[in-house]
Amino acid sequence: MSAIFLHITVISYFLAAGAFLIFFYSKSKRVGVAGTALVLVGFITHTAAMALRAQEVGHLPLTSLHEAMTFFSWTITLLFLISRYKYRIEILGAFVVPLAFITLGYAAVLPSEVRPILPVLKSSWLAIHVTLAVLGNAAFAVTFVAGIMYLLQERQLKRKKPGAFYYRLPSLEVLDQLGYRALSFGFPFQTLGIITGSLWAAYAFGSYWRWDPKETFTLITWFIYAVLLHGRLVVGWRGRRAAFLCIVGFCTVMFTFVGLSLLTEGYHSFQ
Repeated sequence: MSAIFLHITVISYFLAAGAFLIFFYSKSKRVGVAGTALVLVGFITHTAAMALRAQEVGHLPLTSLHEAMTFFSWTITLLFLISRYKYRIEILGAFVVPLAFITLGYAAVLPSEVRPILPVLKSSWLAIHVTLAVLGNAAFAVTFVAGIMYLLQERQLKRKKPGAFYYRLPSLEVLDQLGYRALSFGFPFQTLGIITGSLWAAYAFGSYWRWDPKETFTLITWFIYAVLLHGRLVVGWRGRRAAFLCIVGFCTVMFTFVGLSLLTEGYHSFQ
């Protein structure tokens, strides 16, 4: 049953992404409203799919790459809806919703059969650690999108005659602030995710840090965002440099989250 709701969600996000791309070029309010409505429908079915999956597997569905990517897409969508209504940046949907669709579409084609989980994963730490880490990653997805939009708008401004993008994208100041607020939201969650993961490792293995590839690259990712946050708060970094680091940081996030999960084995690799 969860698979049916998941496929409905994929279709909803696909249609929403299409609507927002049309909205980006047409600036039709009706199309933008339709896109938001489709996202809301998809978010409801997405939530239902995860709830049914939890019933099917008998625990929180966070132990396979299929489940983790499904949750990742859900958190991206949640943060988009919050940002959409808090900051009123409708055009954000043309960039964030396709990302939510791609991540969920990828999850939908991954193996989804129910398997017994490893003994080490039978812990309440699982929900705490993974939820915090994925929330941080979803916030960084928003910083990634804000960074791309910033660089596109900056390029338009440098032209003698700005193109169509200039009139559709928010100002550089708005995009810079969006990236900063998403970073300020995501970094504490990423930090808490690392701390809870260390505590879980100490409880399970007697060691806070084992330096496996995923732990190592998670630490690298944390340093990238720590440098970015320090640069913004202390040095006064703004604009292009901050946008570029947001993009680099999220690429590192995805390599750590997905790439290493497929390339390495161990307790950090998804089943």
